[in-house]
Amino acid sequence: MDFELSEDQRAIEQMADSLFVDYCNDDAMRQWDTSGEPMMAALWGLCRETGLHALAIPESAGGSGLGMTELMLVLQAQGRGLGQVPLWRHQLAAATLATFASDAYPTWIAQAASGEALLSLSLDGINAACGIELEATPNGAVWQVNGRIAALPLAAQSGAALVPVLLHGQARLMLLELQSPSVHLTPAVMTHGEAVADVQVEGLSVSHLLSVDALDWLEARAIAAQAALQLGVSQEQIRRTVEYVSERQQFERRIGSFQAVQMSMADTHIALEALRSSLWQLCYRLDAGLPASSEALATAWLACEAGHRIGHVAQHVHGGIGVDLTYPIHRFLYWSRALGLALGGSAACLERLGDWLSDNDKLGWKYDLEEHQAL
Repeated sequence: MDFELSEDQRAIEQMADSLFVDYCNDDAMRQWDTSGEPMMAALWGLCRETGLHALAIPESAGGSGLGMTELMLVLQAQGRGLGQVPLWRHQLAAATLATFASDAYPTWIAQAASGEALLSLSLDGINAACGIELEATPNGAVWQVNGRIAALPLAAQSGAALVPVLLHGQARLMLLELQSPSVHLTPAVMTHGEAVADVQVEGLSVSHLLSVDALDWLEARAIAAQAALQLGVSQEQIRRTVEYVSERQQFERRIGSFQAVQMSMADTHIALEALRSSLWQLCYRLDAGLPASSEALATAWLACEAGHRIGHVAQHVHGGIGVDLTYPIHRFLYWSRALGLALGGSAACLERLGDWLSDNDKLGWKYDLEEHQAL
């Protein structure tokens, strides 16, 4: 099998690497910490100029029409740089609308593809202990929506958001226009610097809900996107930590020469590569149009586990300087924890994967012979 990237994919990867490395250096990140800005507006402008904001939006809707593999490469670069821009949420929300509701929301899709409007999304309610708190009830030809969305990313800066809503006990997706008088926002900031808002919806009339299939389609891609960010964050954590232990001396020896440190760093590398393998398989299946429910849940679990293990090993071997907020390594731990929470946590992911396995009599692609007979 050929695991090499195509020339176009390499070009996208290199462009994203250059963009985030140049913009998100440590000095720029220190300034960002104290800026109070909700997002890196200048960096978002560069993403729009280079077309990175619309990679996964179908070409028929004004985007680049590329797949999850290309988006994964960009998100890894974003994770390495900790760039505060809504790359995956914006374009996956637009791509979902273009795939499942193109006739209902042509203006939102076109404006998202051009960058005129910003879209957000949140699937946190699927994994949250309290579940989905937004509920729709039939009211003639429309649905009446009431409830709450906790910590919707960039709610105050976005024109609309794709969110799950319960209809007769079943989760569906709806486009929530955030400027509606029926929508009330309470702004806040996450630990890793992302601007969010609690959203209260009271008596909102909605004329369209997306099909049941749209949620499954979006969730698998959202998992892949967040896992790609986690891969980038963790990769840079390891690189910086290896650099640190190769220079820091204790007892007249570099601490990287201590066996305990070497074993800990080896464990982080194994966790990183396990996540990478699972993520690449997931993106391949999504781009090939193959079922990927179990692969998505396995990738989510590995992303949570890798983020937790790598983040805490990095902090531990850094010692006291690891908790110094003037030193950059703490930012990566904040991001790792935020991504793990957004994915639902390793225990919840493992429980959902166990439920899937109990309902299916074959364990993933190895036994799914119909898809691979021709190979």
